[in-house]
Order: sequence, then C-alpha cells, then structure tokens
Amino acid sequence: MTSKRARQDVIRELIDGKEIASQEELRKLLRERGWDVTQSTLSRDLRDLRVARVPTQEGVRYALAHSAEEEGRLVLDVLLPQLWNGVDGVNELVVLHTLRGGANTIGEALDLEEWPDVLGTIAGDDTILLICRSSAARERTIRRLRTIAGE
Repeated sequence: MTSKRARQDVIRELIDGKEIASQEELRKLLRERGWDVTQSTLSRDLRDLRVARVPTQEGVRYALAHSAEEEGRLVLDVLLPQLWNGVDGVNELVVLHTLRGGANTIGEALDLEEWPDVLGTIAGDDTILLICRSSAARERTIRRLRTIAGE
C-alpha cells in the first residue's frame, strides 16, 4: 500500500469515527497517528476522497460522500437530501436553495454529474444558479432535483 493510500485510509477512518470541523483539527489528529502533512497535501487528499463540509446544528463537519454503506451511490444522492431547502425556476434558469454553507458542495456535486440539460452552475453560500439548455430542460432538471431530494 502506498503512503498516500495509507494516509487517505486513515483520513477516511478519522472522518467516519468522529465529527471533525476543520482541516487544522484533522491535521492534528493525523499528526497523532504519525502523519505530518501540509495543508496543501491535506486539501488534495480531501478533494481526492470527495470529502464535503456539511452543515450541522453545531456548525459544520467533514463527511465522506461515499461511506461504506453508500458505496456506488452518487455524491448528489447522498448530500442533496441533507442540504435541500427548495427549488424554483424561470425560463432556462433554476435556483436551488440549500442550507447555509451547502451550496458550494452541492454545486460541485452537480458539476460532477455533468447533466446534459445543465450548461453550468454558479454557487453562493446557500443558493445555486443552474443554467439550463431550454425551458423544457429546466423542467426536467427541477423534477430530477426534487426526486433526488425526496420531495
């Protein structure tokens, strides 16, 4: 096993095992396990592992988009129901509302999905603008988002 893979396995284990709110907290826990990593290395690892910052009642925590129980499910399927706050649209535009701090995570997940009906996304703190190819594409996108969110 490569050191990168071993380090990422430890990161998965730490994130699965406790609520971690910051990279600095995660770096400290890794140091306690014998892994002294730079912030940039940790950022790359978190991106590679598809770790997201998820809002909680207490603030935010890191969460793995694919936990063992959810293996094979899409990131959007896992995160959207947790962060969903509503959707609306007009013409070719869809406005998706998330919990505060959730828009970047969902926006990135939408970009990874590469839906043919969506030309692009712009994410703020709790709002995502999706630009669709047509009004019909907007309607399909809204239906799909509502289904994923469980609405």
